[in-house]
Amino acid sequence: MAAPKPEEISHPAMDQLQGLEYCIDSNPSWGEAIALGFQHYILALGTAVMIPSFLVPLMGGDDGDKVRVVQTLLFIQGINTLLQTLFGTRLPTVIGGSYAFMVPIISIIHDSRLMKIEDNHVRFLDTMKAVQGALIVASSIQIVLGYSQIWAICSRFFSPLGMVPVISLVGFGLFDRGFPVVGKCVEIGIPMLILFVAFSQYLKNFHARQLPVLERFALLISITVIWAYAHLLTASGAYKHRPDITQVNCRTDRANLISSAPWIKVPYPLQWGAPTFDAGHAFGMMAAVIVSLIESTGAYKAASRLASATIPPAHVLSRGIGWQGIGILLNGLFGTLTGSTVSIENVGLLGSTRVGSRRVIQVSAGFMIFFSMLGKFGALFASIPFTIFAAAYCVLFGLVASVGLSFLQFTNMNSMRNLFIVGVALFLGLSVPEYFRGYTLKAFHGPAHTNAGWFNDFLNTIFSSSPTVALFVAVFLDNTLEYKDSARDRGMPWWVKFRQFKGDSRNEEFYTLPFNLNRFFPPS
Repeated sequence: MAAPKPEEISHPAMDQLQGLEYCIDSNPSWGEAIALGFQHYILALGTAVMIPSFLVPLMGGDDGDKVRVVQTLLFIQGINTLLQTLFGTRLPTVIGGSYAFMVPIISIIHDSRLMKIEDNHVRFLDTMKAVQGALIVASSIQIVLGYSQIWAICSRFFSPLGMVPVISLVGFGLFDRGFPVVGKCVEIGIPMLILFVAFSQYLKNFHARQLPVLERFALLISITVIWAYAHLLTASGAYKHRPDITQVNCRTDRANLISSAPWIKVPYPLQWGAPTFDAGHAFGMMAAVIVSLIESTGAYKAASRLASATIPPAHVLSRGIGWQGIGILLNGLFGTLTGSTVSIENVGLLGSTRVGSRRVIQVSAGFMIFFSMLGKFGALFASIPFTIFAAAYCVLFGLVASVGLSFLQFTNMNSMRNLFIVGVALFLGLSVPEYFRGYTLKAFHGPAHTNAGWFNDFLNTIFSSSPTVALFVAVFLDNTLEYKDSARDRGMPWWVKFRQFKGDSRNEEFYTLPFNLNRFFPPS
């Protein structure tokens, strides 16, 4: 038997991911785009509902307050998504709420001055205004780093090798929002996971009118079937005598969103009152803004692969971060109770559907804005049990993580230096945040516990983020360990052409601003 040829053993490195039906600037028909956009909207509801559902009761808010916060968050998500896809990176990314802001926001909620307020509604409003003030001040970090191109300069220290742990942990780092949540209601979580995998992978070749319906709309179909099944279990009394935690995770009528939602309500700036400003709160929030910046950097690079585009040049990446800072400013002005970051689950859905079209994401932004104003209809979809979303996350977060691993194709993984950097950065990126989370659950405060609250919030937020820890470790090691003699091993000959906008002719096709705006903002 003849020895295999080298090309039969390994696969050539590919600038753009192959196998997508629609890339960033190609569009499905309007009917298909609307259906796909609605699917992205439904997926974005998970985080948009979960964050307010957790935080609003801690602030003293009732179900009506929770509904208004959910509506406001969805409204701003839609606006920020449109701004990012039109004027930011122009990648097909949904800009949603971020869990990175939980630590500083919970710290504000537990501020002794606010906890002394006896009237729950007054405490809710005062806490909301304090969070708004902190977000408005902290947003300046991303605005300055983005529009001044400082983040573009920082990104010149990145390499394919250094980005592997960061992008991978953007997905892997969210493991606690996957199966641990599915396990809280296995009777709907496991069937959802099985159905989603079956439709999107095993039955993907089923076509109706030459359209791979089951692959393209696997998430929408699976959610519809399991939601109906969950409603049947709820209506039949299956959870009547079960513990409260089971009922919250399984029942379809425990969110109290539909009954509390107004028919029509348009969010507007300063709707909760004038924001209040505190230096300690703002410093703590700045850590979350930095985490959001790093996580979004990894997510933008993952989205570029799943949209079959080239890696965004440093100038484009920095421009996107600037617009994301504007988004956090809007979060503060409107009062969404969280900041903004790229929605990782929606990035994963690009790969699951094999549709990386920018138009689809813009349509989904339209749905977010529309249903945020029509309260009852939006609340109906928002009543989907979070366990159903968690089952989908098991697939979608893993898909994003694997995109990060795909950057290894541009590096030499027969190098002990590279193996050391990737291994240590991945391990510490998982291990350090797990220590911080575990410590917080036991002690009810983070490992950083001094008399300076802002300092505690800063450290506890930074080191609770897997991609952030991975970036610090990977970039430091990659730029200090034998870096002069290892440019090829690090993948720099491939990476360097994407540092500048004019470094690759395809950048103009993917990242040029609309309405001929490049005349006024020439790329560098």
